[in-house]
Amino acid sequence: MSSSAGSWLVRAMPAVFIPVWSTGFIVARYGMPHAPPLAFLSLRYALSVLCFLVWIAWARPAWPRDRAQWGHLAATGILMHAGYLGGVWAAVRFGMGAGTIALLVGLQPVLTAVWLSRQGESHRVSPRQWAGLVLGLVGLLLVVWHKLGAGEVTAWNLALALAALLSITAGTLYQKRHVQPCDVRTANAIQLCAALVVTLPFVPFEAGAIDLHPHLLGAMAWSVVGLTVGGSSLLYLLIQRGAATQVTSLMYLVPPCTALMAWALFGEPLTAVMLCGMVLIAAAVALVVRAPARGPDTSA
Repeated sequence: MSSSAGSWLVRAMPAVFIPVWSTGFIVARYGMPHAPPLAFLSLRYALSVLCFLVWIAWARPAWPRDRAQWGHLAATGILMHAGYLGGVWAAVRFGMGAGTIALLVGLQPVLTAVWLSRQGESHRVSPRQWAGLVLGLVGLLLVVWHKLGAGEVTAWNLALALAALLSITAGTLYQKRHVQPCDVRTANAIQLCAALVVTLPFVPFEAGAIDLHPHLLGAMAWSVVGLTVGGSSLLYLLIQRGAATQVTSLMYLVPPCTALMAWALFGEPLTAVMLCGMVLIAAAVALVVRAPARGPDTSA
């Protein structure tokens, strides 16, 4: 592959990642009525590991040789899969509306920036990026505001949503700091195995059973192939290549993209206020990711 083609693929990764990652709430809407959340996620992790192992057996990429890297990858898998997805799905299962949890998880860029700004000059978040982060938060509120009353917020589902937010933020920062570049297939296999080991013991305590409804089968197929094999691999590569603040700012684009999908698939309303919010979010992300290369958190 030529260097120009490789560079084009790198630039295209965010544009592919956002719509793929945004299907997460669509999948939840299809699959949630037919399976308890942790049972669904455990099966998703197991099938995803199987897919990666088949891919690895065919391509024969190198596994990490450093035992410490196996530990770091396992830690990120627990945080970014078991913690994040488990928290999101469980919060929705216990009554939190999709708009509410999208807003809470959408705070990740701000939480990341606050953390990095306290780590010293080498991690400083520039005024331009702060402006973009605040603008993105305003846009996010405009996009999901009409949904905030859709689900009842309780102490329990709020705790689950905040646990998901902290998990994805900590996992992103941890991977950027501790995980050395390695093959994305072997890295994902290790991460997902760790997530499965942590999640599976909680499945027997859930109420309900898996119903092999066509909606569940479709949701599971896309969760494995699209979200885990595709989306998680892209997220891993984006974190390896980009600064933490720049990567997490892309998460601002997920709720508006999800809103567009829900409008197209389910006829959910798309108002002028929501469209204004999407424009603000796009401008905000541009402010963050176009910051000078020598600027903030490049060593995070």
